[in-house]
Amino acid sequence: MTTIGLAPLTETLKRTKQANPKSKSKQINNMVTVAKYTVILFGLFIIGVGVLMLFAPKKARETLKKMASTNFINYTEITVRMIPAMGLIIYSDFSKYPFAFKVFGWFMLGTSLVLYFIPRKWHHAYSLKSAEILKPLYFQLLSPIAFLMGGAIIYCVF
Repeated sequence: MTTIGLAPLTETLKRTKQANPKSKSKQINNMVTVAKYTVILFGLFIIGVGVLMLFAPKKARETLKKMASTNFINYTEITVRMIPAMGLIIYSDFSKYPFAFKVFGWFMLGTSLVLYFIPRKWHHAYSLKSAEILKPLYFQLLSPIAFLMGGAIIYCVF
């Protein structure tokens, strides 16, 4: 059974163990392990963002204003966000909620690809408009969502 264009890694593991029990299955196990720890680090990062939002909301707002402000920041931000997206997709079959991980991962990956092709100034204007709307108090009020989301991501890994 394929899901959203990828064969589940569990089935691939079974097939590779039959064909070449040592090399390919070990490579896939390593890939899954890297994906697992990438997703855990992503959950911890989201919790860290929540801490920043709660205790330094002005800093969080200033950081939001800087998003896509230069080509370097824009393309680094987009590329770095693709890493946990791929981790979510690769690890999805091993998580507690495979469908949610796949959808979230593909959404992050798809929106990252879209951001590569829209003008950087549009992306920056969006971050400035968002920072204008989100006053420091709002960051503090929204911080529990980051804690819950980061915690939920980590919980689903185990």
